[in-house]
Amino acid sequence: MQDKPVALVTGANKGIGLQIAKDLAANGLTVLVGSRRLEHAEAAANSIGEDAHALQLDVTDQASIAAAAERIRIELGRLDVLVNNAGISHAGKPGRPLEEIINSGRPSIASLDDVRAVFETNVFGIVAVTQAMLRLLREAPAARIVNVSSGAGSLTLNADPAFPYRTSFGAVYNPSKTAVNAMTLAFAIELEETGIKVNAACPGYTATELNNFEGPRTVEQAAREPVRLVLLDANGPTGTFSNEDGPLPW
Repeated sequence: MQDKPVALVTGANKGIGLQIAKDLAANGLTVLVGSRRLEHAEAAANSIGEDAHALQLDVTDQASIAAAAERIRIELGRLDVLVNNAGISHAGKPGRPLEEIINSGRPSIASLDDVRAVFETNVFGIVAVTQAMLRLLREAPAARIVNVSSGAGSLTLNADPAFPYRTSFGAVYNPSKTAVNAMTLAFAIELEETGIKVNAACPGYTATELNNFEGPRTVEQAAREPVRLVLLDANGPTGTFSNEDGPLPW
């Protein structure tokens, strides 16, 4: 049985996920670096140090998810934190300009295959991984689930004509994050009597592969809110959506 709390971060081999993993390790947690490719997870874990361990985990593959859960149970015996960070903005070739990604996601022309692929990772992946890890999380003394979402999925913000990113609201990435918020609230409501806190974090417009590195924020800045929600004490909230500046509207 692992003595220190254990955190699993999906999609943690690069970008915001890797920074979240680094910050959690710095806060005294044992971190499982989840990645579709084991070699990428191993390289990321090695960059963090002895408190990080590689874990092959493809959030779109049920067999991979089940194998990861079993490995955690056998090798560590506990799971205290789940950070659902893995996500994609489109299903096309890497390196596409952000403007092209936005334009191809317009509701009138968006590819249904693209919509399905993004939802498979961003939404169904969260549901599948959370369901698989819940048995372990229920055994933890103070479990936390944090879903990495985005203000780009806020229906309230995008309904406001003054919202600067409103014209980018399409049929692919943005509504996938709206659905992430819905799943966050659904799990929070079901689990609120268990002490497991479930919250959604917006990391802000961050320079990552997700947007072809066009965002103004750094990964260090982006990781702050997810990490804060992981480290909530017993008096902290559940069923919330927030960024560094405070609560965000659904």
